[in-house]
Amino acid sequence: MSNKANSDTHFTAQVKTLLNKIYGRSILKDSLLERSISFFGDQPYNDNKLDQLKLRIAELYPQRKDEKVNRQIEKIEREYRDFKQDLKDESNERHKYLSDICHEIIGLSEGNSLAESNKKSAQLLGTIQLLSPTEGKKVAEANECNKPLYKAILCLRLLDKLCLDKTNIIKEAQLKEYLSEADIANYGQWQDEVQIPVQDEDQKKEDEQKQKLKKETYQAYVENVKIPLIMAALLQDIGHFHQDAQRIEKGDDGTLDPHRTLPVDDRKALLQINYRETIRFLVEGIGAPTYIGNSKADRDKFNVVEHKKLVFIKNLLKSAISPKQSIGNLLKVPQIYASIILSTKSSYNYKLLPKVYQALNINAENGSCSQIVVDALRAITGDYPQGFGITYIPKDSDGKFGDHYEYAIVNSLYPENPEFPCCRTATRNLTFLGHGQDIIITHEVNLYNTETAQGFASLSKDRLNEILELLSSNYHERKNLDLLPRCWHAGEFFSLKNNQKLWNKNG
Repeated sequence: MSNKANSDTHFTAQVKTLLNKIYGRSILKDSLLERSISFFGDQPYNDNKLDQLKLRIAELYPQRKDEKVNRQIEKIEREYRDFKQDLKDESNERHKYLSDICHEIIGLSEGNSLAESNKKSAQLLGTIQLLSPTEGKKVAEANECNKPLYKAILCLRLLDKLCLDKTNIIKEAQLKEYLSEADIANYGQWQDEVQIPVQDEDQKKEDEQKQKLKKETYQAYVENVKIPLIMAALLQDIGHFHQDAQRIEKGDDGTLDPHRTLPVDDRKALLQINYRETIRFLVEGIGAPTYIGNSKADRDKFNVVEHKKLVFIKNLLKSAISPKQSIGNLLKVPQIYASIILSTKSSYNYKLLPKVYQALNINAENGSCSQIVVDALRAITGDYPQGFGITYIPKDSDGKFGDHYEYAIVNSLYPENPEFPCCRTATRNLTFLGHGQDIIITHEVNLYNTETAQGFASLSKDRLNEILELLSSNYHERKNLDLLPRCWHAGEFFSLKNNQKLWNKNG
C-alpha cells in the first residue's frame, strides 16, 4: 500500500474537522479547548478587575451624598456593569460554539431509528480509532485530542441501552421529566419516522398531530437530556488545562512529560483542580445562554429550562467522580473505556485493547463504577473496539482452513456475542480491497485467540514471510511485525479514500 494518503471521504473530513473544533490546536485558537485555556488565562485579570471596581464603589459609597462623588460612583458602576456584560457576551458565544458542536455530534451519530443511530455511531467511533495513530511518538497527543468526542458518542449509545433495559440508573430527575413511563416502555420506537398510510381526512389529521407531538417530545428529550450529556462528556477533563493543573503535569518550567505516571499526591491534587476548574468553566465560561426576545413569560420559561440543564450537567460531572449506582456511571464507564482505548499513557499497547473489559470489571468489583453499566457497554461495543484490526484464518467453500491469514476491521456495534466481532474484510486472497464483505469472526478463526494462533503456528517461516511480504508495504515495516500477527494496525489502510467506506451497505 502507498504511504501517501489521498483525499478523504466527506464523512472522514467531517470527523477530522469536528475533532479539531473540540480539542484541536491552531493559530486561530478557536477550538473548545483553546477557548477554555483562554478563559483560564484571563480569569485572574477579570476577577481582579471586578474586585477592584467593587472595592472602589464600597470606598466611595459613604460619601455618596456629595454630587461629584455620586457621579463618580455611577461611572464606576456603569463600568462594572459593562464589563460584566462583556464577560456574559463572551460566555454566550462559547455556549453557542459548544451547543453547535453538540448538535453536529447528534447529526453525525444519530438517525431516524435506533438501528441507524447504532450504525452511524459505529462509523464515527471506528473512524476516530482509525485516524488515531497506534504507534510512534504522537499517540498520546492524538488520543488526548480524540478522546472527548469518542467518549461523548459512547455516552449517547449507553444512554439508549440503559433506557432500553429500563435500569434504575435512568431515574434521574432530568430524565424523568423528559421521559415518561410510556416513553421508556417504547424507547427505540418513539423517535422512529413513521409513514402515515392513506386514510380518511379526519384520521389522517389525527395521526399527523400524534406524529408531530411525538417528534416534539423526542426533540425536547434531545435538547434537554442528550445535548447536556454530550456537553458533560466534552467538558469532563477540560480543567486539566488550567494553569495550576498544567504546573503539576508539566512542572514549573514546563519541561516534564504531561503523560507520565504521576505520584499519588500529585494525582489527587490534579483531580481536585480538574473538577473545580471544569465546574468553573461550565458555570462562568459557558453558563446558561441569554434569552433573546421580548416576552417575559417566554424568558422566564427559557431561564428555568436552561438552569435545569446546567444543574443536570453539574450533577453528571459531580456524580461521575464516585458514581456507585448513580447516573454518574453514564459518564464514568465511557470515561474509563475511552481512557484505555485512546490511552495517553506511555504503557499504551494496541494489542491489549480487546482486554479493556478486564480493566472495567476490576473497576466495578472495586466499587468505582456499576457492573450493570459495564455489562451494558460491553453489549454495545463487544470486546473489540470499533476500527480494531482483526487477523483471521479464512475457510474455503468446504469449511477447511486456508494456509494463510487475512485482515478485517471491526465495523459494527451490538455483536450477538461480545467475543465475536462484526467486521468488514480488508483483504481477500492476500490482496487489499476497498469493498470487502461483512463477516463475524469467531474464536476458531480469530488469531487474537491464543488457541487459534497456536494451532496455526505450524506454518513454515518461509510461508509466513511470504504472507507478510504481500500484506505489508515495505521491508522496514515487515521486519517490525510479528510473523504471526494477533491483530493488525489498519491506520495506513484507512488513510486511502477508497478504503474509508467500511460502512457502505454493499461493502
